[in-house]
Amino acid sequence: MKIQFRPKLLDTLPGYGRAGFAQDLSAGITVGVLALPLAMAFAIASGMTPTAGIWTAIVAGLLISLLGGSRVQIGGPTGAFIPIIYAIVVDHGVQNLLIATMMSGILLFAMGALRLGSMIRFIPLSVVIGFTNGIAVVIFISQIKDFLGLQIDNLPGEFFAKMVALWTALPTIDLPTVAVAVASLAVLVVWNRQAKKVRWMARLPGPLAVLIVMTAINALFALPVDTIGSRFGGIPQELPTFGLPELSLGTLGKLVTPALTIALLGAIESLLSARVADSQIDDRHDPNQELMAQGIANVAAPLFGGFAATGAIARTATNIRTGGRTPVSGILHALVLLAIVLALAPLASAIPLATLSAIVVVVSINMGEWHAFAPKVLARYSLSYRTILLSTFFLTVVFDLTLAVELGMVLASLFFIYRMSDLTRIERVPLEDYYGNEAMQREDGTPRILAYKMFGSLFFGAANKLENLLLMQHGHPDVVILDLDKVISLDTTGLDILQTLHRNLQKRGAHLILCGLNSQPGSLVFRSGFMESLGDENIAANITDALLRAQWLSGTRPEVAYA
Repeated sequence: MKIQFRPKLLDTLPGYGRAGFAQDLSAGITVGVLALPLAMAFAIASGMTPTAGIWTAIVAGLLISLLGGSRVQIGGPTGAFIPIIYAIVVDHGVQNLLIATMMSGILLFAMGALRLGSMIRFIPLSVVIGFTNGIAVVIFISQIKDFLGLQIDNLPGEFFAKMVALWTALPTIDLPTVAVAVASLAVLVVWNRQAKKVRWMARLPGPLAVLIVMTAINALFALPVDTIGSRFGGIPQELPTFGLPELSLGTLGKLVTPALTIALLGAIESLLSARVADSQIDDRHDPNQELMAQGIANVAAPLFGGFAATGAIARTATNIRTGGRTPVSGILHALVLLAIVLALAPLASAIPLATLSAIVVVVSINMGEWHAFAPKVLARYSLSYRTILLSTFFLTVVFDLTLAVELGMVLASLFFIYRMSDLTRIERVPLEDYYGNEAMQREDGTPRILAYKMFGSLFFGAANKLENLLLMQHGHPDVVILDLDKVISLDTTGLDILQTLHRNLQKRGAHLILCGLNSQPGSLVFRSGFMESLGDENIAANITDALLRAQWLSGTRPEVAYA
């Protein structure tokens, strides 16, 4: 199979001029400035250094825009990855996280190369909302430690152990840290609200505004709180060292599941972000190209000390609102972020961790679709929708995303099978009402010819619908007609039941006639060889022709030349 690799950038360059570049430059600067506090906050919340978050945003953001399938997608570390990355760091260590990220990149590229991008859309909305809200809760819980300044050396990744550790550490709450966190939260919320009304405030992203304000206050008054400098030693004002993470063949097997989790979430979030962006700019992204770009970015980022990246919905939306219309704005965002780091890295040492925690708390609150849990909203939907939504949410919070999505998809599939089975039905056609009892019945009243009409899909989930026919509860006729004109699909299980019915009738010297076969059922009947064993003459175009054939076989109209 030939891999189709064509970045969206190539489609936007023809006719690209100064006006377009000016728009992209404005958007790139704004998004680059916004990415700085988010990259650091997400990295720290994930158990990584702020430097790792920044270089993830630079390297992955550059490659995703340069090679991606969307005009306006902005890539980098995101809040959705926080619980996953943190759990991997706790269980396997940073070096193994980098290896798992590179493995996920290979998987993502393979998914795009095999053109599986459109299959991500098969995930039901109930599963997406369930794990999105679940991730938001997990992110919120992960910020309690830094928001309250609790003295916990290593916060466990497992839910129950984490809650026990937080409860046990509550007496160590640090009031100055809480004050800084609450003040940061207040400044951020007020700024975001006022930015909708005041034009000049809208030009400065809320996360950056609160970062500047609280960092300046901390620098002036030397607040007794943890900072990037006190915990991480600041951010190096230099390019990172390029190199492969330490690889141990013995641990590769343990990293398959984490890699699959990163790849799955990365694919879902990036394509959802791209789809949302399409509706805002009236465009259509290439999901397979986007996955390949995401794959390359996740292989490259760990080489510079970065970790998992994907399409960021908030930064993508900001890019669109500030005028970005081509991948050039995403490329410029990465270059702006690089320039900021090389020029202003020393100033980051005074950033309070409580401020970054407040930023992540707001992100977690905003990313959840909490209205979906309102009783009035849930009441509008079916029991299956509510079950899938709440189960996925609960499992994401208490266990992990992989299990939640797996069970959510299993539940969705089971409910779909049940629904399709419920829609499939079989009805007896009362031939005696149209042709009289004499033609259709024997002297003892037993039927000579029975006809049934099927509706829906004859598949493994609806196989029991034909049980009555197999048992011949309506008697033992000479001929059974199955009108499949309203059957839209047939699988091998359904075919096997038809074959079993044919064999049972043959043993009694009776016959089976199929009529009204649509393209898919007809194709399977032909390819399986069932047509040969049944006989071409016993497959009719419609119920009328089938009845003529049945009357000839039963001897009720021997004058019909049908042999």
